[in-house]
Amino acid sequence: MFYPNLKEEKKLWKKRIKCAVGLDEACRGPLAGPVAAGAIMIKTKSFSFFPIRDSKKLSAKKREYFFKIITKHPELEWGIGIVSEKTIDRINIFEATKLAMKKALIDLEKKLKKGSPKKSRGAGPLGLIDFLILDGNFKLDNVNISQKSIIKADEKVFSCAAASIIAKVTRDRIMEKYHKKYPVYRFNEHKGYPTKLHFKLIKKYGSCPIHRKSFRLGLAK
Repeated sequence: MFYPNLKEEKKLWKKRIKCAVGLDEACRGPLAGPVAAGAIMIKTKSFSFFPIRDSKKLSAKKREYFFKIITKHPELEWGIGIVSEKTIDRINIFEATKLAMKKALIDLEKKLKKGSPKKSRGAGPLGLIDFLILDGNFKLDNVNISQKSIIKADEKVFSCAAASIIAKVTRDRIMEKYHKKYPVYRFNEHKGYPTKLHFKLIKKYGSCPIHRKSFRLGLAK
């Protein structure tokens, strides 16, 4: 069977769950910059499936190509959540990742409310979303929505794979902007990941304001 596919989404549609959202994060591992999360909802059962892959298995050029298709597709709705390096240092990367996912859901919900006559089922900010599919082995707390966690969902579930692409491209674009502000660190090349080049530059110049101070930066104490 080809992955990612619509198997999980179709299961939910058969149960008359219409507003199911796939979630994935990008860039938990870098030493610098924010963490990002994407949220994708397929709006119609007649969605014309097209083959994509987990963002980690795509070239930058391919990610940009699919990003344009996903964000402009009339049958897809998407949201993005960004959590800064300062918040990562304050609450830890795992909690920051979950916060980014919640922000992505809120962003998606705002877009749904603009074009949907459906009444919110609750007073909270996520009243239109019925179900979450998460990449990983955890669930979001303080979110009153049914959830299913799937390990490597970004390799199996279409909406999660699409979410990974949205998150990765958005976050890479942020790091391109940071490169212009802090050119000596060459964030445009390694995007903040712990590469040999990045460690070499940290050792030479020290850390900058967007480095995650709670991560091991290879600096002598």
